[in-house]
Amino acid sequence: MNHEQMQMEFVRKLPIPQEIKKQFPISEKIAQHKAERDEAIRRVFTGESDKFLLIIGPCSADSEEPVMEYIHRLARVQEKVADKIIMIPRIYTNKPRTTGKGYKGMLHQPDPLLGDDMLKGIITIRETYIRTMKETDFFCADELLYPENYRYLSDILCYVAIGVRSVENQFHRLTASGLDIAVGMKNPTGGDLSVLMNSLVAAQSGHTFIYRNWEVASHGNPYAHAILRGYMNKRGQSIPNYHYEDLRIVCDMYREHDLKNPAIMIDANHANSGKQYLEQIRICKEVLHSKRFSEDIGKMVKGVMVESYLEDGCQPVDGTVYGKSITDPCLGWDKTERLIYELAEMV
Repeated sequence: MNHEQMQMEFVRKLPIPQEIKKQFPISEKIAQHKAERDEAIRRVFTGESDKFLLIIGPCSADSEEPVMEYIHRLARVQEKVADKIIMIPRIYTNKPRTTGKGYKGMLHQPDPLLGDDMLKGIITIRETYIRTMKETDFFCADELLYPENYRYLSDILCYVAIGVRSVENQFHRLTASGLDIAVGMKNPTGGDLSVLMNSLVAAQSGHTFIYRNWEVASHGNPYAHAILRGYMNKRGQSIPNYHYEDLRIVCDMYREHDLKNPAIMIDANHANSGKQYLEQIRICKEVLHSKRFSEDIGKMVKGVMVESYLEDGCQPVDGTVYGKSITDPCLGWDKTERLIYELAEMV
């Protein structure tokens, strides 16, 4: 095959999503449970349900076994707080890298210590999600880093986030407009909230564009919403945007743009915590206090995102501590469990 004018090697042609789904199918029972969970999440965003969303899990799903142990522990806690909180485990398998270097997630490296194998990565991700659904009845969240890859998981995921580096990209915005699940759009790196609002207008509108070699027409996603994750100023310092005053501003901007189902999720880590992972505990509680103090904020803030794993902190990619993050530092399990129960009491 002639690939002139391209400075890249075409390694292999990957199977199309239908082939992968046929090889690794989900049962009718799982599909029904997925539909029920999707509806429960939609009801939170429409305001029909006052349950609090908690999107929680490791910064990156680096290894199946510790991730599954974490998810099983989470499932036992979910049963105890089900009347207050809907938990969506984050099994993030695509990791954006600012310079393109470093561990890029399970999609690229199903084994973090080995080289790239994206076909094996796609299969490993699908198998991990299916195992999660079978064993815990949880349906998961991931980042929509590569929009065309969503089709490999479109029957499984119940929530996706558009990351801080991707939210200004037209392809991500248009793809979000064609999804039938809740899509969170993070504020951009520099924190410009008008850019965030523009991304929501795009995601909630219909578009015609090219997707997986098809001309497609989307109808708009009424469940596209804002995620506030803090931002970086021109000196490279982390600036939070989860405080009451920040939430007030976003509420006002929502009204100006007349968007459907106005909603805010707060990412308690990243620039909001300055990657000081223990701060997530305080940030979550402050968000709930703001919800209590203002009726508008109370209605609009739907939940928080927390990075959590079996062990506190993080380690190098070749670290040997079971259940400890190899990317951003996370809350360990003991602190996580205590935080969930405290949030349930505050909701």
